[in-house]
Order: sequence, then C-alpha cells, then structure tokens
Amino acid sequence: MKRKTILAIVVPVVLIVALVLYSALSGKEKEIVLETEVEQGTFEIAVMVTGELQAIRETEIKAPSQLRSRNLRIRSVKIQDLIPEGTVVDSGQWVATLDRSEADNSLKDILDNLEQKESEYMRTKLDTTMQLRELRDQLFNLSFAKEEAEITLEQSKFEPPAMIRQAQIEMEKAKRAYNQAEKNYGLKVQQAKAEMREAEINMARDRRSKDEMVAVMEKFDIYAPGAGMVIYKKDWSGEKRTAGSEINTWDLAVATLPDLSTMISMTYVNEIDISKLNKGQKVNIGVDAFPEKKFTGAVVEVANIGQQLPNTDAKVFEVKIELNERDTILRPSMTTSNMVITQVLDSVMFIPLEAVHANDSLTYVYTRDGRKQVVVLSESNENHIVVDIGLKKGEKLYLSNPSNPESFKYDGLELMEEINRRKAEEEQKRKEMMERMNQPKQPRNFQMPPGGGTPGGNATRTRG
Repeated sequence: MKRKTILAIVVPVVLIVALVLYSALSGKEKEIVLETEVEQGTFEIAVMVTGELQAIRETEIKAPSQLRSRNLRIRSVKIQDLIPEGTVVDSGQWVATLDRSEADNSLKDILDNLEQKESEYMRTKLDTTMQLRELRDQLFNLSFAKEEAEITLEQSKFEPPAMIRQAQIEMEKAKRAYNQAEKNYGLKVQQAKAEMREAEINMARDRRSKDEMVAVMEKFDIYAPGAGMVIYKKDWSGEKRTAGSEINTWDLAVATLPDLSTMISMTYVNEIDISKLNKGQKVNIGVDAFPEKKFTGAVVEVANIGQQLPNTDAKVFEVKIELNERDTILRPSMTTSNMVITQVLDSVMFIPLEAVHANDSLTYVYTRDGRKQVVVLSESNENHIVVDIGLKKGEKLYLSNPSNPESFKYDGLELMEEINRRKAEEEQKRKEMMERMNQPKQPRNFQMPPGGGTPGGNATRTRG
C-alpha cells in the first residue's frame, strides 16, 4: 500500500519536472532560432531567373537535302524511327529512319507520268515519220509533174503560139508547186524536230525525277555526321521532334549533336527586371538535377525586343548566360537557377527580410532591448535587405513577432518623413515606367531640311 502511494506521488512529480525542463530548453532553442543581428559588409543585389541549358554550337543531323527538289513534290515527311535522346553515337552510326509512305506515292505518280511521256514520245515519233514520208512522196510526184511539163513545153515549139503559151503556164505551175512543196517539207522537218525535242525533254525530266526519287529514298536511313550525344531538335513551338513528328522541307533537321564544351543557360526575364540586366554581369548558377554543384557564368546577350510566351500574358526578354566551367554531368535541357548579380554594395548594413515588419506607414524591427525601431530600407536581394538609417552594426533583433509585441515602444518616428519621401519617389518612377510601357508606338517621321535634300542633322524622329 505504501509502495503504491509513493509511486502515485513520485510519478507526477517526475512528469512535471520533465515538462518544465522541456519547456525551458524549448524556449531557449526557440529564442536562439528567432534571433539575429545587424550585419555589415558587401551586399549583392541579384535577379533570380530559371533557365534551360543549351549548347552554343551544335551540328544538325538532317534529312537528305534532295527532299527540297521541286521535281519530287514532297511537302513533308514523318520520322518513322529515332534513336533515344541522350544516346552517344559515333560518326556514321544510325540515328533515324524516315517514313517512305509519301515518297512511295510520289514515286508512283512519277512512274505513271514517265510512262505517259514515253508513250507520247513514241506517238510523236511515229506521227512525224508518217507525215514526212507522205510529204516526200508528194515532193517526188511534183518533181515528175514538173519534168512532164518541161517535156510538153519542149514538144510544143512547133505548135501555135497559144499552145506554146499554155505549155509555158503549165510548166510554171509545176515549178511553183514543186518549190512550195519543197519549202513546206523543210518547215515540216523543223516542226517535227521541235515536237520530238519537246517530247524527249518531257520524258527525260520524268526520268530524272524517277532517278532522283529512287536516290533520295535510299537516304531515308539517316546517320550521324560526327560523334556526340544525340539531342532532339525543337520546333518553333518548343516541342521536340520525336518518332511520328513531321519535318518540312525548309527545316530538315531531325536531331542535333551539341558541342558540350561550351554551354549557355537560356532564360526569359520579365519586363520589370530586364532594365537591371546588362551584358557582362556575373551570374551564380545552380543545376536543379545536381543541387550540390555550383557554377559561375556571365550574361552574354540581352534581347532588345520582348516576346510573349505561349499561354501567358506577360512579356519577357530572352537572356543568354554563358557558363565559365565545364562538367561532364551537364546536359542540354537541364533546368538551371540563375542568380544574376546586378549590383554590389560595399560596407552596408543589412538584415534578414523576416526581421522587417510594416504597417500602413512604417517599417520597423523588434530589437532585443524592447524597442520597435523604425528603419529606412533600400535595396534587397532574395534573403536580406539593406538598412540605410535606424540600426547599428551588431544590434540584436527578433526574426519574428516577439511573445509580447504590445510592450515594445516605437523609436525613431522622426524617420517617417524620409520613408514617405522615398515612397513618393518610387511611386512616381513606377507611374513613369507604366506610361512609357503603355504609350503606343508612332511611325517614324522625318522632316526635310530647308531647301530640300535628304534628311540629315535637322531631321526629327518621333517614336512611341
């Protein structure tokens, strides 16, 4: 009985002591976690954008260029089979096979046309042969008639003048008929040659088309022009060409062999941040597939004209970032996280963003000595913000609301005037930027200088 009584007393006491100790330890841990201090040093301002790795240089694996021939009349052809993306191939290794269906149909049409042209050629040859034979027979007959007229005229020299005259007329008619027939025969020979030449050209053209189609169909198995890793080609819409995709004759690329020695990250920056980016800025790059890997790079190109991505209303600008390092793990199409360093501030004070609080008119922090310190802030990056006025290096701050925020008193209310002034300036800049963005473009107008001539130094140009 006494034992049960002792246990009933001791167990609750132990539990209470354990709870008290846990609460105390948890409070200390919580206090440590939620506390920070004002730092001073170099502060980097950056723009964060995601991108996709691409090779700067690449070799295209193309379908045969003969597909562009006007004689073949092929508008597009499908990829029947394609090697898996990422496969490393040697020069001359098989990569893809094109579908022969449309080419087979075109070849059948060409063969039908060729057969028709060969038939027309033979018919033209036979027709001209028969016509020329008939003309030669007529020419021979007219030659005999002319000879007979000459004999008749020779025999009529002892006849009366009227008979002689009639014989002369008949002889002239015979000569004229023979000469005319001879000229007609020459013209008919030229005409026959032209018709035969035309028929021969038409037949030869279809024969060339047949030979060209047979030759190009032998190249429907496509091989790598060099060694490398096969990466699927992207259409203008951004979709990759795979087995079953169509390729047009104006873009015959089936896949690519990128040069992995130099890689870029292709990114798209929104119109608000694009003004902060310039060529040559340093970039810290991370690859999502390998978060432990870190790379550096630089902005090499910033587009001057924005574009609208599919299924979005926002305008973006293309930005290319070249990587400084090489690594065998890097592959095209990998997603990257790019921190573009747009500005570096020396010897400034900064605090974590979580430590900053705000109401309608003030920005402030909770200090460890019990104050709501009003602060004037300026530039920020992903994690921190610069404090221009209000704090000193090393001051202890809370990262979140303290347990009793109502007991904290405001300090530094005289900074409200500076805060309001900066807000007004930012609002004015924002309005001016929106007005520039919404202003419609105007055509370029040039004014001629006095006295005519071409527009020169006095020309004025207006652009929206």
